[in-house]
Amino acid sequence: MSRTKVTLIVSLIPLLACLSGCYRPLFDAGLPRNQFSQHDAARDGETPMEGKDAFGNTQPALRQRLMTN
Repeated sequence: MSRTKVTLIVSLIPLLACLSGCYRPLFDAGLPRNQFSQHDAARDGETPMEGKDAFGNTQPALRQRLMTN
C-alpha cells in the first residue's frame, strides 16, 4: 500500500467519525430534568430555564432556579 493511500485513510477516519456523530439528543427536552420537576411545576409553576440580562442577551436563569422560598 502506498504512503498516500495510508495518509488518505488515516485522515478520513476521524472525518467520518465526526460526521457520523450523534443524530439525536440524549435527553428529550419535554422530559422532567429531575425527580422534583413535576412537584415544583404543580406548586410554584415552571421555573424559567433562560432569562434576559440588562442588554437583552439570553442567559441561564440561575437566580430564579437556585432561589429558595
